[in-house]
Amino acid sequence: MPTNIQRNKLFVASCLALLVTSLSFGIRAGVLNQQGIDFHLTATELGTIAATAFWGFPLAVVIGGIVVDIIGMKKLLVMAFIFHLAGILLTIFASGYWTLFISTLLIGIANGTVEAACNPLVTSLYPDNKTTKLNHFHLWFPGGIVIGTLIVFLFNKIGLGTQMQVGVMLIPAALYGYLFYELEFPKTERVSSGVSTSDMYSALLNPLFLFMIICMFGTAITELFTGQWIDVLLKNVSDNAILLLTIETGIMVVGRGFAGPVVHKFSPQGVLLISAVLAAVGLYLLSHTNGNMLFVGAIIFGMGVCYFWPTMLGFVSENLPKTGAVGINLMGGAGMFAVSVYMIFMGGFYDRLVAAKVPAGTSDADMANVLVQAKKSAGPEIINATLIIPLVLIIAFAGLNIYMRRKKVATA
Repeated sequence: MPTNIQRNKLFVASCLALLVTSLSFGIRAGVLNQQGIDFHLTATELGTIAATAFWGFPLAVVIGGIVVDIIGMKKLLVMAFIFHLAGILLTIFASGYWTLFISTLLIGIANGTVEAACNPLVTSLYPDNKTTKLNHFHLWFPGGIVIGTLIVFLFNKIGLGTQMQVGVMLIPAALYGYLFYELEFPKTERVSSGVSTSDMYSALLNPLFLFMIICMFGTAITELFTGQWIDVLLKNVSDNAILLLTIETGIMVVGRGFAGPVVHKFSPQGVLLISAVLAAVGLYLLSHTNGNMLFVGAIIFGMGVCYFWPTMLGFVSENLPKTGAVGINLMGGAGMFAVSVYMIFMGGFYDRLVAAKVPAGTSDADMANVLVQAKKSAGPEIINATLIIPLVLIIAFAGLNIYMRRKKVATA
């Protein structure tokens, strides 16, 4: 690697950029319910607003993955900073549904641009340790969610509103914008290794890559939908719903910090299978228990989804290296797109479940209590419906382990 490339500083700046991305998820999860109250929004409207971040993400990550080899990672990350700044400021000064919609879209585009540049940056900086370093980098996604949810919790306790909570994101955004503007960047791994553009696009048609794209739909929905909506879905089941997210993501931080020995012991595909099993158990507990058992469910669920995202990317980067930055970013874009569609569908499903549980002729005086009970029942039903996804993933990843074992024997 050229001597002018400051690898450690670039990695730190990448982590700061991902911290802003994750803060947007954690803080949005915490303020979403309050924004619904402040601006008189339905669950369907809240679901659409939350999903908008996931629309902007795949748009940016796919386009970014296509152009990153051409314009370079530095220009993409300066663009990410501009979109983050605009989205954060517009959220702070939001006046209703449409301003929240647009601001969330801008933040989603910024988040996708960060992933489009930083994932290939990390694999270029650490070509011999991709999956582990991607896990260390993506540690800051759950880490930022923990910080974000604690900010929401503490700021609410001392009476600071949603504007102040969102404004906190300006600090790490300014830091990463400055660092990326000052530092020199390496070429992407695909460019430096001499893989042609035509070979890269041909590799995208590999059946294994297409299989991993489909699995990414499921891993992303399992992790991100549940985390983003946990406060809404379980608010009437637990007085500490947002702390469930904090516990879950705290487990993810610790797990990703120890990714190296775990990945080397079980292999990426082995880690994915174990993760699907734990995620299924965690979702079952979150949807079928209450009280302290909800915290047990959050711990097990956090252990389950801990390695999903970075290990999916690491598996593709290690086993399908010719797919390059486009391959990694198509994986991320596919995951976020799936989450956006699922959120909209589930937002409407949640509204219908609640409406169906309100008896006809309920008086205005009784409506508030009836709605609380309806939402208390509907939230766990949504989580239980999502349980089918990790159950399918268990079968898929079991098959992947068999395939990779046979492939290793055949090439030995």
